Amino acid sequence: MIVRKLRLEKGLSQEQLAHMAGISTRTLQRIERGATASPETLKCIASVLETDFENLRKEQQMPPEEHPELPRLSAEEKEAMEYVRDIKAFYIHLLVFAVVITGLTIINLFFTRGYFWVLWAAFGWGIGLLSHGLSIFETFNLFGDGWEKRQIKKRMRRQK
Repeated sequence: MIVRKLRLEKGLSQEQLAHMAGISTRTLQRIERGATASPETLKCIASVLETDFENLRKEQQMPPEEHPELPRLSAEEKEAMEYVRDIKAFYIHLLVFAVVITGLTIINLFFTRGYFWVLWAAFGWGIGLLSHGLSIFETFNLFGDGWEKRQIKKRMRRQK
């Protein structure tokens, strides 16, 4: 998590940091999610982020409570990062939907002009996309925080 925080403080995207460090974007994504990295990879990242290699190495070896000299993410920062990640996933979903439905529409128009079967695909996938968007932007939150808390309390009472 510290790599992500330092990267964001520098205003770098994952792709930019990965390119500058000479590693793949996928490797950087894994490291930001908590996967261990080789010392060489950490040295490259530390160099680009202008931080001490030992700080990055310590984070990978110990829980955050045991090395207070490292900047920690607050609960609000973690929540904000997760929310932004969810929004990004939704926009990617929307983009894929648009590209695929456009392609299917072209195929539909070339091969079966009399029957617009592409509408069924757009309708089915559109329901999923709408559901995804509503859950991300919390327009309609059927299973919100209150629901989760009630379910946890209910479960805890059963176990006693």
